[in-house]
Amino acid sequence: MNEMQHFQELKRRVLERYRQDYPYYQGDWKTFSSQDILNLIALLENECKETVSEKWIYTHLKPETNTKLPRKNMLHVLCRYVGVSSWDEFIFEPLAANPTVVSKEVANRPKRGYFWLMGIGVLLMAVAYFLWLHKKEANMPPVKLQNQYTKEAVDSSEVQVYDATNSAAVKPITPQQLEEKVREKPLAVLVKSPFYKDTIVQIPPSTSVQTPTVVALQPDDYAMMVKAFLKADITDWQKRKTQLQHILSEDLEVVVMLKGGLGAEFYNKAQFVQKLTIPTPVLKRWEIVDIKNEPDGTLKAIRIKQE
Repeated sequence: MNEMQHFQELKRRVLERYRQDYPYYQGDWKTFSSQDILNLIALLENECKETVSEKWIYTHLKPETNTKLPRKNMLHVLCRYVGVSSWDEFIFEPLAANPTVVSKEVANRPKRGYFWLMGIGVLLMAVAYFLWLHKKEANMPPVKLQNQYTKEAVDSSEVQVYDATNSAAVKPITPQQLEEKVREKPLAVLVKSPFYKDTIVQIPPSTSVQTPTVVALQPDDYAMMVKAFLKADITDWQKRKTQLQHILSEDLEVVVMLKGGLGAEFYNKAQFVQKLTIPTPVLKRWEIVDIKNEPDGTLKAIRIKQE
């Protein structure tokens, strides 16, 4: 295994480690969102006392393949995050973790003791597999969020989970707190999102199940349409304008929170429709954080942050 292959393995283990704190994220580096990047930066700063920029993550971790190895000091940081002291130690991990290398070394040794060495190698591989399987089960998230219709995984940055065991005191909880709470007792959780209907589900104790509880979230079609309009290129602006007139309340209020705490911008329905039917780069930097609906389902309030 060369250094670039070692780096790909390190990237895989960084994602594995990230899911311990954010078990709802089941994607890969390609689907790693801007919010996930901010989460990872905070984790690295908190656990490794090092600062990593968003640009660095986009340059070295987001690509499916890499042609250039990052600086060694940054490799040290990622290694410490996954529990290895340094990059040198990472690429020099026990040969048992790489069965191909073990096989080559055994083949090149004298025939004397060949079967004894083979037995040791098989034993080490079995132990490594058992440890990997145990770790995989330990890292298994208690819930798996997915779109009710498409069955695709829901981006963890688009949801907030609340402890709803006590209906009189519903409290937001982090993924880590959720894992701790369901270790020994069942838990009722409320899942909220700007793009999905509120969903309450009962989660059994994690010690009594082998697979995560699947939570199917029903999408809010109108909210999904506005989300798509923000990111998609316009091909038929008149059709989009007609659709927006249909899904937006006449009393719509839109608040856009500007980046860097510079204040906010306010739009009514006519202004918002005009904004979404004029192709400008700023739309792709808007992220919806909250949506409220009228009784008929039309959107009456939208809160957006500018990235």
